[in-house]
Amino acid sequence: MALVFSKFLTADDIENGLSIPGCSLGPLPFQEGQSMNMHVHDGNGHEWIFCCTIRRNESMGHFLSVGWNKFVRERDLRVDDKVTIHEEAMKNQAMGTWIKVEVKRKIRLFGEDVWADV
Repeated sequence: MALVFSKFLTADDIENGLSIPGCSLGPLPFQEGQSMNMHVHDGNGHEWIFCCTIRRNESMGHFLSVGWNKFVRERDLRVDDKVTIHEEAMKNQAMGTWIKVEVKRKIRLFGEDVWADV
Protein backbone atom coordinates (compact mmCIF):
# COMPACT_ATOMS: atom_id res chain seq x y z
CA MET A 1 0.00 0.00 0.00
CA ALA A 2 1.39 3.41 -0.95
CA LEU A 3 0.61 6.40 1.24
CA VAL A 4 -0.95 9.23 -0.77
CA PHE A 5 -1.95 11.67 1.95
CA SER A 6 -2.47 11.90 5.70
CA LYS A 7 -3.57 14.67 8.06
CA PHE A 8 -5.32 15.48 11.31
CA LEU A 9 -8.75 16.91 10.56
CA THR A 10 -9.62 20.52 11.23
CA ALA A 11 -13.06 22.08 11.65
CA ASP A 12 -12.71 23.43 8.10
CA ASP A 13 -12.08 19.90 6.72
CA ILE A 14 -15.23 18.64 8.41
CA GLU A 15 -17.51 21.59 7.64
CA ASN A 16 -16.30 22.63 4.17
CA GLY A 17 -14.55 19.61 2.66
CA LEU A 18 -11.12 18.03 2.83
CA SER A 19 -8.29 19.93 1.14
CA ILE A 20 -5.46 17.81 -0.26
CA PRO A 21 -2.37 19.73 -1.46
CA GLY A 22 -1.59 19.11 -5.13
CA CYS A 23 2.01 18.22 -4.26
CA SER A 24 0.67 15.15 -2.40
CA LEU A 25 -0.99 13.86 -5.55
CA GLY A 26 1.57 14.50 -8.26
CA PRO A 27 0.42 16.23 -11.44
CA LEU A 28 -3.32 16.85 -11.35
CA PRO A 29 -5.00 15.58 -14.53
CA PHE A 30 -7.45 18.45 -14.87
CA GLN A 31 -7.47 22.24 -14.93
CA GLU A 32 -8.42 24.51 -12.04
CA GLY A 33 -12.19 24.56 -11.49
CA GLN A 34 -12.81 21.19 -13.11
CA SER A 35 -14.51 18.45 -11.12
CA MET A 36 -14.17 14.70 -11.02
CA ASN A 37 -15.40 11.85 -8.86
CA MET A 38 -12.96 9.93 -6.70
CA HIS A 39 -14.09 6.40 -5.83
CA VAL A 40 -12.62 5.32 -2.50
CA HIS A 41 -13.08 2.28 -0.29
CA ASP A 42 -13.08 2.18 3.49
CA GLY A 43 -11.75 -0.59 5.72
CA ASN A 44 -15.06 -2.44 5.44
CA GLY A 45 -14.90 -2.48 1.63
CA HIS A 46 -17.73 0.07 1.30
CA GLU A 47 -17.33 2.32 -1.73
CA TRP A 48 -17.70 6.07 -1.28
CA ILE A 49 -17.79 8.61 -4.10
CA PHE A 50 -16.18 11.95 -3.27
CA CYS A 51 -16.76 14.86 -5.66
CA CYS A 52 -13.41 16.61 -6.09
CA THR A 53 -12.64 20.02 -7.54
CA ILE A 54 -9.22 21.42 -8.38
CA ARG A 55 -8.73 24.82 -6.74
CA ARG A 56 -5.90 27.24 -6.11
CA ASN A 57 -5.05 29.68 -3.34
CA GLU A 58 -1.97 31.62 -2.27
CA SER A 59 -0.99 29.47 0.71
CA MET A 60 -1.47 25.98 -0.80
CA GLY A 61 -1.10 26.53 -4.52
CA HIS A 62 -3.15 23.94 -6.41
CA PHE A 63 -5.14 21.58 -4.22
CA LEU A 64 -7.92 19.06 -4.49
CA SER A 65 -11.10 20.06 -2.65
CA VAL A 66 -12.92 16.89 -1.65
CA GLY A 67 -16.67 16.94 -1.05
CA TRP A 68 -17.25 14.22 1.51
CA ASN A 69 -20.17 15.45 3.65
CA LYS A 70 -22.02 12.13 3.67
CA PHE A 71 -18.86 10.28 4.75
CA VAL A 72 -18.24 12.83 7.52
CA ARG A 73 -21.82 12.51 8.82
CA GLU A 74 -22.05 8.73 8.66
CA ARG A 75 -18.65 8.24 10.30
CA ASP A 76 -19.21 11.05 12.84
CA LEU A 77 -15.78 12.49 12.05
CA ARG A 78 -14.33 15.00 14.50
CA VAL A 79 -11.56 17.56 14.75
CA ASP A 80 -8.20 15.82 15.35
CA ASP A 81 -9.31 12.49 13.83
CA LYS A 82 -6.56 11.29 11.49
CA VAL A 83 -7.47 10.61 7.86
CA THR A 84 -5.13 8.63 5.63
CA ILE A 85 -5.54 7.93 1.93
CA HIS A 86 -3.67 4.97 0.45
CA GLU A 87 -3.35 3.56 -3.03
CA GLU A 88 -3.01 -0.20 -3.40
CA ALA A 89 -3.00 -2.71 -6.22
CA MET A 90 -6.37 -4.32 -6.87
CA LYS A 91 -6.81 -7.93 -5.93
CA ASN A 92 -7.96 -10.30 -8.70
CA GLN A 93 -7.10 -7.81 -11.44
CA ALA A 94 -3.99 -7.54 -13.55
CA MET A 95 -3.95 -3.73 -13.53
CA GLY A 96 -5.45 -0.90 -11.58
CA THR A 97 -5.48 0.46 -8.07
CA TRP A 98 -7.90 1.02 -5.21
CA ILE A 99 -7.98 4.26 -3.31
CA LYS A 100 -8.52 3.48 0.36
CA VAL A 101 -9.57 5.93 3.05
CA GLU A 102 -8.82 5.21 6.67
CA VAL A 103 -9.88 7.29 9.67
CA LYS A 104 -8.56 6.83 13.20
CA ARG A 105 -9.43 8.54 16.47
CA LYS A 106 -7.24 8.76 19.54
CA ILE A 107 -8.96 7.30 22.59
CA ARG A 108 -7.79 6.75 26.14
CA LEU A 109 -7.91 3.09 27.18
CA PHE A 110 -6.61 1.85 30.53
CA GLY A 111 -4.57 5.03 30.92
CA GLU A 112 -2.95 4.73 27.47
CA ASP A 113 -3.64 6.64 24.24
CA VAL A 114 -4.53 4.29 21.37
CA TRP A 115 -5.68 4.96 17.81
CA ALA A 116 -8.98 3.24 16.97
CA ASP A 117 -10.65 2.86 13.58
CA VAL A 118 -13.63 5.17 13.04
